[in-house]
Amino acid sequence: MATETPAAATEGPGVLSDPGYQSFLLLRTVFTVAPILFGLDKFLNLLVDWPRYLAPWIDGIVPGTAQQAMYGVGVVEILAGIVVAVAPRFGGLLVAAWLAGIIVNLVSFPGFYDIALRDFGLFVGAVALSRLAVRYTPAHRGRTA
Repeated sequence: MATETPAAATEGPGVLSDPGYQSFLLLRTVFTVAPILFGLDKFLNLLVDWPRYLAPWIDGIVPGTAQQAMYGVGVVEILAGIVVAVAPRFGGLLVAAWLAGIIVNLVSFPGFYDIALRDFGLFVGAVALSRLAVRYTPAHRGRTA
């Protein structure tokens, strides 16, 4: 006679069959991999010519060239991706803050409003990751904060 597994063991938080946990894993993976890949591309410019996305007023206040500024952006993005992998609750908020800065940059000069809107969607996703981490990160399981 087969024994039945308790429902909590197969449907509780942190179980792969839990849709909330699936969402957390998906967001954590994307917000780890994408910033690292895009950060690396700031050094290579394979995907796009990144300096053209830097608002002229920001280019005027940061030292060096726009490409050198993109090197700094790349470093921050790589670090943000690593923080998401290690501490998604904090990392999600870090990525959200970074995206807010990118949005301000993009709306401060014409031509990139569509990308700013897309980045707003990513901002919301990063905040959602941080909130889901409250429930699904091992150190925070069981808390309702």
